[in-house]
Amino acid sequence: MVLKQSAVCGIPVATVWSSPDKARDVDMEGLSATGRINNWVEAMNMDQTRDLMESGRIETQLLYGEPVEIDVVVDGWAKIAALWQPSGKDERGYPGWVPVAQLKEVELFEEFDYARITGRHAQLWTPEFKPLTTISFNTKLPVLEVNDFVRVQTPDGDALIRSIDVEILERSHAKTGTTGADIVKMAEQFLNLQYFWGGMSSYGYDCSGLTFNVFGAAGIKISRDAGDQAIEGESVDKNSQTDWQVGDLLFFADDYGRAAVRHVGIYYGNGMMIHSPTAGQGY
Repeated sequence: MVLKQSAVCGIPVATVWSSPDKARDVDMEGLSATGRINNWVEAMNMDQTRDLMESGRIETQLLYGEPVEIDVVVDGWAKIAALWQPSGKDERGYPGWVPVAQLKEVELFEEFDYARITGRHAQLWTPEFKPLTTISFNTKLPVLEVNDFVRVQTPDGDALIRSIDVEILERSHAKTGTTGADIVKMAEQFLNLQYFWGGMSSYGYDCSGLTFNVFGAAGIKISRDAGDQAIEGESVDKNSQTDWQVGDLLFFADDYGRAAVRHVGIYYGNGMMIHSPTAGQGY
């Protein structure tokens, strides 16, 4: 086993900001050392939620245990690259700013398999079976032991999770045999979930956050943003709907498709799409 020091997200969901001065008074719950995302989302009215998008405040989010590379720390904020989120903005991973209190330095086992959360949420327990925290869909944690409960390594030490709440991934996080229908079925569990700009968790996704996470859960690695996703994979004739396959990504741009990509959804079949539309709307 090889150990390495790494900085990881130390709370269930941490928000990555475009700059520290973009945070508002109403965002204090989301900036706390525990990052109480439910309280934060509920504290905002519709205009404040929409302002996250219109003012370019948020870049993306991190899930519990997700590794980052820290470039610099300034006044309690860390400038980071999210290493599991490919981006054209930084070859290392998606860049932005995170409160230092929401990160932790841990020793990671480089050669372990991972447990991935398959449902919208799952409960983590301490080794003494006391509630530890609740984590989001697609959270991935190193596996230490597999029985009725899976023992995982977390930023808060060893923890337990029910085996029925996870699937075990090899070290590469890869899996095979997933179909477009499987992708759509995973996305279906988030129907009626409210859109959240920059969202990367089952507390709220933006359009590319949804596609990134369900494709990642299917073992298909794509970039974080819709514009980057649009230049990956193979193109299909947009005017020939009979060529579209369930699970294909559909991209949208203004000026008859000539402007920058601004939205992405997943083809559901029969002329329908499942997507995270815009602030104030569910899927």
